Amino acid sequence: MQIFTKINDIKAAITLLKSKKIRIGFVPTMGALHNGHLSLISKANAENDITVCSIFVNPVQFNNTEDFEKYPVQNDKDIELLRYSGCEIVFIPTVKEMYPEPPNEKFNFGTLEDVMEGAFRPGHFNGVAIVVKKLFEIITPDSAYFGEKDFQQLMIIKSLVKQLNLHIEIVSCPIIRESDGLAMSSRNIRLTEHQRKIAPEIHALLKKCADHSMEFSLEQVKSEFVRSIEAIPEFRLDYFEIADEGNLQPISNWSDSDTPRAFVAIFMDKVRLIDNMKIFCNFAKS
Repeated sequence: MQIFTKINDIKAAITLLKSKKIRIGFVPTMGALHNGHLSLISKANAENDITVCSIFVNPVQFNNTEDFEKYPVQNDKDIELLRYSGCEIVFIPTVKEMYPEPPNEKFNFGTLEDVMEGAFRPGHFNGVAIVVKKLFEIITPDSAYFGEKDFQQLMIIKSLVKQLNLHIEIVSCPIIRESDGLAMSSRNIRLTEHQRKIAPEIHALLKKCADHSMEFSLEQVKSEFVRSIEAIPEFRLDYFEIADEGNLQPISNWSDSDTPRAFVAIFMDKVRLIDNMKIFCNFAKS
């Protein structure tokens, strides 16, 4: 496994691979890797000749400085995980390497960024777009792999690729969960033992929400979800929305969308957890 920290060095290595017609799969991460990340590596390995993984905690996508400062960094452990996962190339740049000058690009994702994460984390998706665009320019992958836990981010990146006319296949991969249902996240390691025991209730309530879509109206399902969350003292709801997964716009009735998905963000003290779930419902309900 090769490890690069400099843009020019990894670009030279990629150019050599490209000259040999080698297909490159890319998994961008912020490190603190878990089995969710490794599932992306596994899929990239299966579909490409070479897998490249980046580890970079991107400061420009954090609208909360404290969240950036406390984001877990464990590069040595991550490198070992990647070594055994079959990843061939790892890129671990510094902030100065990625941004020798403060980035000032501005992107417009229309209504995709006006809701949920975009509404509650101003500037977040612009920061995501800045770093993903730069990483795509450096790695020039044939395909890139993103998990559906960050579903809105996935849609933003698909829009970015379309806007920039990049010839990169964006591959969406299912949410990987712990045995108790909690969506795997790098932030999970910041939970206390007590919080970790309660956190799976997020998934349990999402599943209940999906199950109840066959019996109750959308408004009833939303109200019951919010009531259940608010009944758990350790949870502080940031948002809960049911939206069309194609355009991410909130819906008022089940019949408004053929592909509804529930989205939630919850604080447990200062740790923010997000999750989502596709809903298969009876569209005759109103």
